[in-house]
Amino acid sequence: MATGIGVVVIGRNEGPRLERCLVSLIGSAQKVVYVDSGSTDNSVQMARKLGVEVVELDMTIPFTAARARNEGFARVQQLLPTMRYVQFVDGDCEVVGTWLHQAQVFLDARPDVAVVCGRRRERFPQRSIYNFLCDREWDTPVGEAKACGGDALMRADAFAAASGYRADLIAGEEPELCVRLRASGWKVWRLGEEMTLHDAAMTRFKQWWQRSMRGGYAFAEGAFLHGAAPEQHWLRESRRAWFWGLGIPLAAVVASLLLGWFGLLLLLIYPVQVMRLARRGDGLPRENWLLAFFLVLGKFPEMVGQVKFLLSRIVGGKTALIEYK
Repeated sequence: MATGIGVVVIGRNEGPRLERCLVSLIGSAQKVVYVDSGSTDNSVQMARKLGVEVVELDMTIPFTAARARNEGFARVQQLLPTMRYVQFVDGDCEVVGTWLHQAQVFLDARPDVAVVCGRRRERFPQRSIYNFLCDREWDTPVGEAKACGGDALMRADAFAAASGYRADLIAGEEPELCVRLRASGWKVWRLGEEMTLHDAAMTRFKQWWQRSMRGGYAFAEGAFLHGAAPEQHWLRESRRAWFWGLGIPLAAVVASLLLGWFGLLLLLIYPVQVMRLARRGDGLPRENWLLAFFLVLGKFPEMVGQVKFLLSRIVGGKTALIEYK
């Protein structure tokens, strides 16, 4: 058992995925807390049967994953006052048995690092193109990084000093926290070790579209919060969404009004971009083409997410959680 480590698991209606997640953690950390956000299956009962502490969120308050993680941290801190590190993990992930020890050893040796994460993989990348896209998305460079994902081991004191996640963010809360931690002098690190097996369970185009739209919303909000120099957080991603998702189509419409159907030839820039990205890929040819195609196509739902954020700023409201499961 890794000493001084608490774990916060969040989830809703994850069923067998949650059970697999919790079983992978029992006996590996001193305290595991599961935060449930209104499950209608047996998630709560199953977690308690496994001996895991459960926090049931008040669902009359707007839900965000950030809020769930914050409440989980507060609870595990109460139960384990000596906690030095906290592992955050999504309920659809199984934690690799060696991860907590390896991550703890790294943080013990690197007092300048506040967050460490490892390799997240998809459990079933072959089941759909959308699962495969997720698996490739998780494959990021090792070493010092700007941000982590939902699965990461953090220093409890650094997390508390930063006041945790911004509970009002509906997406992108982990990179936003990392921006603030790095601004305080901390470092974020990604190791090459296996960390978690994730089950995206994406089998439909609509799920991929919703997830991409949520990403666009996160890009917009991140740029709004931290887009100024020197950070320029997600500013480039936001500009790309507007350029490819709206700028080029509008330019093609204007060109067609001036030049007739010849103006629509401007849309050929999309297949050219797909070809350019595919040729730059380092995988198998078929994989490179699929990745390139969806990377370009993804700019349209990302642009929709950007618009949703913009409208929320104009009307002064808050967009409801964008879910894909």
